[in-house]
Amino acid sequence: MDTLVLNAAYMPINRVGWQKAITWLFTGRAEVVEEYEDREVRSQHFVWKVPSVIRFLGKVRGLVRRGAKFNRHNVYLRDKGCCQYCGNKVSKSDFTYDHVVPRSQGGKTVWTNVVIACLRCNQKKANRTPKQAKMTLRTKPVRPKTLPGMAASGIAWNEDMPETWRDYLGSVSYWTSKLD
Repeated sequence: MDTLVLNAAYMPINRVGWQKAITWLFTGRAEVVEEYEDREVRSQHFVWKVPSVIRFLGKVRGLVRRGAKFNRHNVYLRDKGCCQYCGNKVSKSDFTYDHVVPRSQGGKTVWTNVVIACLRCNQKKANRTPKQAKMTLRTKPVRPKTLPGMAASGIAWNEDMPETWRDYLGSVSYWTSKLD
């Protein structure tokens, strides 16, 4: 269970475990903005609601994440949900990770070596490089600086996040997006 961390100006800067958030609350560095209604922490004599969103009261150094975190959801966003070999749209439940350079040939699981592939293309490519399989990548995999819906902090909204975070993450894209 994570807590969204805001700077003094209510801009999201990170997400941390609730234990870390409570430490900052007790040391006076932060204040509670939103709480989980159904989550509590208990001691022998006290009961506290678990913070969903906290805000630092002063300046924060070293907590801002740079760029997007590497995970399946973010790779899917980067590749816009399309197979990087055939270009077909792939549902979130049906996509597969494909290592451009297979792990058996020394490939790593990093932004620059993983793409989204449909099951058919992934099976066709098998344990080979695209060149060995005579397949072409539509786009070169890169580490993205931002993703659709991502705040400046590197936090992208997804369905698994608490509803209380929506207002804080949505506001960042409003204020930081380019005007047409």
